[in-house]
Amino acid sequence: MKFLVTGAAGFIGSHLVDRLLAQDNSVVGIDNLSLGTMHHLSAAVQNPNFRFIQADLNEREAYRGAVLTEAKEEPFDTIWHLAANSDISAGVTDPDIDLCDTFLTTFNVLKLTRELKITGLAFASTSAVYGERDTPLEEDSGPMLPISNYGAMKLASEAAIRAAVESGIPRAWIFRFPNVIGPRATHGALYDFLKKLKKDSTQLPVLGDGTQQKPYLHVSELVDAMIFIWKHASERFNYFNIGPLGEGTTVRFIAETAVRLTSPSAIIRYGAASKGWVGDVPRFKYSVEKLRILGWSPTLTSDQAVVRALEDLTAENQA
Repeated sequence: MKFLVTGAAGFIGSHLVDRLLAQDNSVVGIDNLSLGTMHHLSAAVQNPNFRFIQADLNEREAYRGAVLTEAKEEPFDTIWHLAANSDISAGVTDPDIDLCDTFLTTFNVLKLTRELKITGLAFASTSAVYGERDTPLEEDSGPMLPISNYGAMKLASEAAIRAAVESGIPRAWIFRFPNVIGPRATHGALYDFLKKLKKDSTQLPVLGDGTQQKPYLHVSELVDAMIFIWKHASERFNYFNIGPLGEGTTVRFIAETAVRLTSPSAIIRYGAASKGWVGDVPRFKYSVEKLRILGWSPTLTSDQAVVRALEDLTAENQA
């Protein structure tokens, strides 16, 4: 099959590209390289079934011609739309970041989907659309009350996709991610902790008191789940939480594991607040029952995923 992947040079996008190519598909990747890097695509660019377009999705004419040329040679089966702002705190400081890089990129991809008559759109959403909840987050939990601009623009994107399905796009899949971790990460608690310890191996300052607890999923299992949902969820509009089983992982566990693996003598210095930053959802539980019924479950617990990801990132830093 032939796929278009936006955000192809990013953390998750590059892993998806590698997996789709490994399954003998043809892939065209688009990225503006503001957060992604061609290093993430070092294997993909060696594959004759991969082509890369460097372009900004908000500069529609800059990429439209190249994509149209690709579509004329062979139509795309699905667009995997992963391009978005991934820095939640930056979006709090400047709301235009999420408006442009998260919502408007989706709006422009929807235009392209209609123009090329592509039969499917697969969208990377987030648990942040739910906001703060005391109960496990289920797909039809309501109302959706995001507390970050990132979550708000992802929710707006979901709504735009739902409307597009009603008005003519044949099928869409919404993937609501938990905290995704693993090699090639460009942000997040694990990445930040290792970066801090590399700079100063004697101490690790932590935002918040360490009690924050969230589900973490290794990127390899996330990609497994995305492709499984795409293959097996057959409604016109499909939406699924993706995450590990269990209660999730505390920031304290992450900090202690990072120190143990890289700087055993470092002192961990926790903050006093119960959340890390404005827009942070400090604790949530994810229901993945809908995905389990569809037929997919992860093999790693949240804690196991954290340990594996820290090992991956430590190895990357030493390479």
